[in-house]
Amino acid sequence: MFDIHKKEIEWGGRTLTLETGHIARQADGAVMATYGDTTVLCTVVGARSVKPGQDFFPLTVNYTEKYYAAGKIPGGFFKREGRPSEKETLISRLIDRPIRPLFPDGFKNEVQVICTVVSHDLENDADIVAMIGASAALTLSGIPFLGPIGAAKVGYKDGEYILNPTIEQIAESDLELSVAGTHDAVLMVESEAKELSEDVMLGAVMFGHDEMQAVINAIIDLAEVAAKDPWELPEGPDFSATKAKIADIAEADLRDAYAITVKQDRSNRIAEVKEKVFAELESDIEENDDLSTTVVGDLIKKLESAIVRGNILSTSKRIDGRSLDQVRPIVSEVGSLPRSHGSSLFTRGETQALVVATLGTAEDEQIIDNLEGSYRSNFMLHYNFPPFSVGECGRVGFTGRREIGHGKLAWRAVNAVLPTKDDFPYTVRLVSEITESNGSSSMATVCGSSLAMMDAGVPISRPVSGIAMGLIKEGDDFAVLSDILGDEDHLGDMDFKVAGTSEGITALQMDIKITGITREIMQTALAQAGGGRAHILDEMNKALTGARTELSAHAPRIESFKIPSDKIREVIGTGGKVIREIVEKTGAKVNIDDDGTINIASSDGAQIEAAKDWIMGIVAEPEVGVIYKGKVVRIMDFGAFVNFMGSRDGLVHISELVEERVEKVTDVVKEGDEVYVKCLEIDGRGKVRLSMRVVDQETGEEDPEARPPKAGPSGGGKGKGKPRD
Repeated sequence: MFDIHKKEIEWGGRTLTLETGHIARQADGAVMATYGDTTVLCTVVGARSVKPGQDFFPLTVNYTEKYYAAGKIPGGFFKREGRPSEKETLISRLIDRPIRPLFPDGFKNEVQVICTVVSHDLENDADIVAMIGASAALTLSGIPFLGPIGAAKVGYKDGEYILNPTIEQIAESDLELSVAGTHDAVLMVESEAKELSEDVMLGAVMFGHDEMQAVINAIIDLAEVAAKDPWELPEGPDFSATKAKIADIAEADLRDAYAITVKQDRSNRIAEVKEKVFAELESDIEENDDLSTTVVGDLIKKLESAIVRGNILSTSKRIDGRSLDQVRPIVSEVGSLPRSHGSSLFTRGETQALVVATLGTAEDEQIIDNLEGSYRSNFMLHYNFPPFSVGECGRVGFTGRREIGHGKLAWRAVNAVLPTKDDFPYTVRLVSEITESNGSSSMATVCGSSLAMMDAGVPISRPVSGIAMGLIKEGDDFAVLSDILGDEDHLGDMDFKVAGTSEGITALQMDIKITGITREIMQTALAQAGGGRAHILDEMNKALTGARTELSAHAPRIESFKIPSDKIREVIGTGGKVIREIVEKTGAKVNIDDDGTINIASSDGAQIEAAKDWIMGIVAEPEVGVIYKGKVVRIMDFGAFVNFMGSRDGLVHISELVEERVEKVTDVVKEGDEVYVKCLEIDGRGKVRLSMRVVDQETGEEDPEARPPKAGPSGGGKGKGKPRD
């Protein structure tokens, strides 16, 4: 019934297993990829025909985590998996990026890749396993795919690279880098680092590429026994005559258009040239069934690409006239918005980001629930790309995969320089609004985020800058471009983003549109990016060189201190009664951690002090010999009970009210009176004996003329005589 084929290899100290022929047999390709006890079912299905008018390659990649994989039941009312989480979206993009360039040029059949995590051992993350499984499924499917690819994760600790670090090892690593590629070259890199050098980062990429070769060989071995027959794709029609006609009509005009440095003017001129081409080829399109506006549009784009790429390789001059390593003009501004806690406006050429920092309390932390468990994050970065930023009309209010991916890249870039929660007990939310875009808006977000946080008074260790590098490669000739424009991104071969501080790299992301790049190209790009980042940091320093020492007047103040953990229950009270009363009466927000750390937040310093005094009164222990100011709360025949510290009461015996003999307690004090008392004794049961008569009730100082108090069962004691409220 089953025709099962399996391939196992020992890889990174664990067994990697690829199995096909057992599950999901109606898909074009299906592989169960297992690493440790983490298993991902990867399936591939391709449409046999192209939809009429299809002018792009409709590849869809979906990565899904099932809660049952880790023995969990989803939360919420419906108790089933819902919309994709941020992690699922990011891993879907991670799988998409290295496989997309390996489909043949002109292939426009719809292809869907679905990776489902069905088992998770909470030790080995599923992202690399899913990428390997997707590569194997595509290789077995018969769908035209120029793979297989391999993938690996690389950590770095104590000067040593770690292959496929566990979740626990990643938490302690200075680097988390995912790399994918073919036998010959690297296709994709995604990383977060703690200010590592270019040499360390390059070494990590090469280490990962070398280690993934065993995986590629395993997929090839499996394909030799289990691959389906390759699809027979019909040869497309010959459009060489149309291509030549388009060149005659439009080449000179397109060359002139790409000499215009202003993006909107250039775009308008290119649109006019395209309209001219469509008008002159209208009769050809009507007479030739194979020719369409889509085909003509593709041929025009190829002509544009040849013009731009040829100019750069032959003259080393770019669309806007810059040299290969030149960065566009930069203007950095801070304090752009009057009521925000921190803000910046970062403009580089025709790319602009308005970044706003907001400070919150522990109540504002984001709760994240995934297969590894729930945790809270006190740092968020959200990236928005409205359609007006590129002069277009479009849908708003929708967060797409691109927005999530760009936001996470910027998050990784600045996360390395954030202060610890103990040093800065705030929740930080950054929002980047892209107000203009012509290339590398994610790196503008990185620069703007650093400035906005410093403007808000967040004590980051160092500012972070970012730059996007491009590549034009024809044969053995190549040119690496610094700070690429949108057109150079669309028509080029690489989008290589590098972010970091003056001390090293914090994030790196690379996407390749060709079949891969070599170590030489990567080394050149990293070195050139280093110079660009340093230049951008210098321009950022003109606005602000470090974090402001004072928070905005509109930001909440937070005071942190610790109490003994056995006192937490007293501060919270039964059912939270005490802490609710503190919040209601003082107006401050109070948060208590399990270790006894208390954060009190308010924009009013008096509210913070009131809440702190209240809490300290609850947790403080009375000291024998210390004078306190208290309030009479109960009158008895034998004395008065005085509340002198938080919820603590003590007894002033009738003999300790005044020096003279007292007939009735009410002759001296009444309920509600404020009095000074000295702590005479605390017995073994915690009962407190107090004295009023030894304290001057006017000054709160100890009365030197008062006769000494009588010793109790455990003895009295003379104290410092210092009043304490």
